[in-house]
Amino acid sequence: MDLNKKNMKNLMILIVFAVLVLVGVQRIENLAAGIIFLCRIVFPFILGGAMAFILNIPLHFLENKLFAKAKKKKFVRPLSLVLSILFVLAILQIVLVVVIPEIATTFASISKNIEAFLPKLEQWVTDAFPDSEQIGLWIDSLEFNWDKIIQSAVSFLKNGAGNVLSSTVTVAKTVINSLMNFFVGFVFACYILLQKEKLSVQVKKVLYAFLPRHAVEKTLQVAALSYKTFSNFVTGQCLEAVILGTMFFVSMSILRFPYALLVGVLIAFTALIPIFGAFIGCVLGTFLILVSNPVQAIGFVILFFVLQQVEGNLIYPHVVGGSVGLPSIWVLVAVTVGGSLMGVVGMLIFIPLSSVIYALFRGWVYKRLEDRGIHDI
Repeated sequence: MDLNKKNMKNLMILIVFAVLVLVGVQRIENLAAGIIFLCRIVFPFILGGAMAFILNIPLHFLENKLFAKAKKKKFVRPLSLVLSILFVLAILQIVLVVVIPEIATTFASISKNIEAFLPKLEQWVTDAFPDSEQIGLWIDSLEFNWDKIIQSAVSFLKNGAGNVLSSTVTVAKTVINSLMNFFVGFVFACYILLQKEKLSVQVKKVLYAFLPRHAVEKTLQVAALSYKTFSNFVTGQCLEAVILGTMFFVSMSILRFPYALLVGVLIAFTALIPIFGAFIGCVLGTFLILVSNPVQAIGFVILFFVLQQVEGNLIYPHVVGGSVGLPSIWVLVAVTVGGSLMGVVGMLIFIPLSSVIYALFRGWVYKRLEDRGIHDI
């Protein structure tokens, strides 16, 4: 190898990298502690970036639709930001004032409904299977004791979370740290949104100063595609969830199903999880109605599949449509892999992320085919 200046520089970088990897392997515990410490420092800013991304969706809509013809442009951005924050707070207020009391009332009545449901279940099973003594004995052995269940849950929380809740000081420290992270993240998000054009220019200057021009252009292209895909996915998925939850609430109210508001909210929240979410809501809603009226539970399942067909064939293609540009089979793969790695958050992240990767890979494949003169596939 010719040991010129460029090769010597690359060799030195390789040696330094190898030494760092060796030291990291030998001091893996210290390295892990350092990474955790760094994540704690960076977490408020990551949280702020996520807040800014979410708030930027209504802010962008307000600036370009509601205040597009405003004369005093310098007041448009702060006003749009305030309205966006108030919009999010209004949604949280609705959840706190309407949904949570409804959940408390529902769980209070579930205990009574289950106690009343067990004798009905026993009678139904006895009538359906008159010659089966084992099923009758099993039904007789069923016992529902709400106080015992609560005591078991409290005992589980004490045993399972004893290390976390071992003292009032630990709890107070956790609450204070969470509030501080939220406050720093919120301020950082507001700064990003108020100065996003200026920050964009600064980032471009840094990229052009240290990277080749073609690398910067490719990076900016990927960033624009990622933002567009994630924004369309979040907007479409939230709107589709609200529409589906409203459809269930209205339909159940008209048909006089119990727990219409609670089930509608559950369906709306679980519908945010692609593919599997609505079915999770169906299972929860069926259980809630089952302990009150088994016949209506069957009717609810039928109603679910009817509304699911309407949503899947009419609403989803127009509201979400091809916003993520990902074929159905890869949506299923993205949901499965994301759920396995990061749970529900992974399901929500991996679909737009996979869409970005799919779009980049598809463009690269088409370019390769074009370079090779292949046009008839």
